[in-house]
Amino acid sequence: MTSKEVAAGEDSERESLADDDGSSGSRGSSGIEYSGWVYHLGVNSIGHEYCHLRFLLLRGKYVAMYKRDPHEFSGIKPIRKGVISHTLMVEEIGRRNINEMVLYVMKFYNRLDKTKKGEIACASPGEAHKWIEAFEQAKQQADYDLLRGSTRHRLSTETELNLDGHRPRVRRYARDLGKLIRIGKGPEAFLRQASDLGTNGRANTYKSDSGDAFEAHEWKCVHAVNGIRIFEDVANSKQRAKGVLLKSVGVIDADLDTVFEVILSLERQKRYEWDMLTGHLELVESIDGHCDVVYGIYDTKYLSWGSGKQDFVFSRRWLHGQDGAYTILQFPAVHKKKPPRSGYRRTKINPSTWEIRRLNTSSSTPKCLVTQMLEFHFSFWDRWKRMHPSSFEKTLHYALLCQVAGLREYFGANPTLTSDSPSTILHSKIPGTSSTRAELEGSELNDEFYDAIANGDSLEDEDSDDDYESPKAGKVKLKNVSWAIAGFAFKQSRASLENSELDGSFSPITIDPSQFHGSLRQGTSDSDRNCWSSPGGQGFMIRGKTYLKDSSKIIGGEPLLKLLAVDWFKAEDCTDTVALHPKCLVQSEAGRKLPFILIINLQIPAKPNYSLVLYYGAERPVKKDSLLGRFIDGTDVFRDARFKLIPSIIEGYWMIKRAVGTKACLLGKAVTCRYLRQDNFLEIDVDIGSSSVARSIISLVLGYVTSIVVDLAILIEATEEEELPEYILGTVRLNRVRPDSAIPF
Repeated sequence: MTSKEVAAGEDSERESLADDDGSSGSRGSSGIEYSGWVYHLGVNSIGHEYCHLRFLLLRGKYVAMYKRDPHEFSGIKPIRKGVISHTLMVEEIGRRNINEMVLYVMKFYNRLDKTKKGEIACASPGEAHKWIEAFEQAKQQADYDLLRGSTRHRLSTETELNLDGHRPRVRRYARDLGKLIRIGKGPEAFLRQASDLGTNGRANTYKSDSGDAFEAHEWKCVHAVNGIRIFEDVANSKQRAKGVLLKSVGVIDADLDTVFEVILSLERQKRYEWDMLTGHLELVESIDGHCDVVYGIYDTKYLSWGSGKQDFVFSRRWLHGQDGAYTILQFPAVHKKKPPRSGYRRTKINPSTWEIRRLNTSSSTPKCLVTQMLEFHFSFWDRWKRMHPSSFEKTLHYALLCQVAGLREYFGANPTLTSDSPSTILHSKIPGTSSTRAELEGSELNDEFYDAIANGDSLEDEDSDDDYESPKAGKVKLKNVSWAIAGFAFKQSRASLENSELDGSFSPITIDPSQFHGSLRQGTSDSDRNCWSSPGGQGFMIRGKTYLKDSSKIIGGEPLLKLLAVDWFKAEDCTDTVALHPKCLVQSEAGRKLPFILIINLQIPAKPNYSLVLYYGAERPVKKDSLLGRFIDGTDVFRDARFKLIPSIIEGYWMIKRAVGTKACLLGKAVTCRYLRQDNFLEIDVDIGSSSVARSIISLVLGYVTSIVVDLAILIEATEEEELPEYILGTVRLNRVRPDSAIPF
């Protein structure tokens, strides 16, 4: 076949998915197509909910839905189709029980037109994650076509994707679909309610990356049995009076999506095969797609002190990170549907977490690192170590920690459960847009979204390396030690950073902090409460000069922008466009004299709603052709793909630390961000409530916020060699902020 015939065939494929208004399916140079089976959820014309198995095809920015696989039924007509707009939002709703099946739901909506919406569901969280990434690529294609300004590629609101309401009449037929990237194996996977994602294709590559900020844990191995190591946190002496942290770590030969589903499953017969203690569990209430309440019974007859029957109630909250890793938080709970039961002693479970991360190995068998972390009272642990060390293997805590060993043996005895997902998110070659997750083939996949290493995280325990040093000694924990040392030498002096991002032809102005005031006061010492301060970037890890070649990272230097003030507002509705308020410091005489101000408005969902507003100022004008300049005046899609935040809880309850983590987050991909560019400022309104996962985390944090010290770093992600090394735009430390101190907006 000649090249002209191939091109003609591709044009035919594109035209088959074109809309009725005649818009073309030209896709720039991405050339990536996705297809697979999903469940289409909705409500019909008489108000009944439906859940239909459908075949979804995504080519470029065009999407079509079929009743059958068009590869097997040539010429079949799509029942729905449309164009993906750059304003499309995709939200991961989480687990939902539908028709006696556990499905993972995604919500679609246009942020400018909420009537265009819909929901689809997948059999596993891994498949849902891949579809979300595929739609993110389609949004980039839509933004690229919009920037070209061609009438041929201009989006029509009448043809945008809409999965809700009645099906429109579709006149064209799909033909000659060619080679596609398949997500999932097909309807049989749904019928089995399994997460068998298939083994064909190149496996996703993940590297053992612990986090983007340093943590204070210092783990010591205190017990090892059946290949499972048990660690004690010996660093956190301040919390010893409250509790001791133990964790067990093991490698399981299975895909992390499958392990996650097995841990969450309440099916008694399956749990009996790996859980010797809490095999009897039942669902009490499903709060949302990421949280539920469970009732259980301890089977203590195999323990030395086991006597009598014990039951318990606990809540589970699970999080799915942008790097694919899972975190499950388990808290003791009380529920009116499960009062104390006659003949049983109601006990309070120990707070615990599960963390599941994919390991990057040369083996064809998928592997993941599973960490279970458990808290219990210090007096018991101290008494056991002094008096009964030989009986630890017959205690309740040991039985809980050995659940990791049970999981490993369970998957070893059931090789059909060991499945890996094919690589479905490939390199996007759309000019003028940021790179996607697999831009660096062979490099660590999670580093496309998360960029540093945390001391004491679970991944370091599995792959111990003599080159690793503790940050306590003033060294960076990096496998590439030469760049760890170079990071200290580099430290990117403020002068060189300003020369690259700010216009050196202008004399710097002097920023007088006394001229800028916010509703939250600036602290004077670490012991101050309900205040803010401006830490340096030394507590964060950022991408080094050779990151694209060896994934090396360095310690962050001094921020480019100066933190001017912090506002802490409350309001009944979300607080948008703060900079336009006449009393905002941006509108003050001193604010108007600044060359540039960056406003970060973190909108926190609660009753009432809160807004944490950060103001950063520059001493010189920003260079138009610099990374910061392109971010300030770029498109929303470009900003969404680059706007990155790294959290680090310095002090706080360990469960909250695990929930928040130390991984960076591309906020534009996680939540809805709105941008306001005017005069000498850029305001970014971050709607944390737009994501169910983010809402879940915030609801936890608000319960402990008065005892938390948290650092935040704001960056623009560097994806090209000329943009490296990365730099920190600004930082802030929030010290035990009180919600009741927020002032009305």
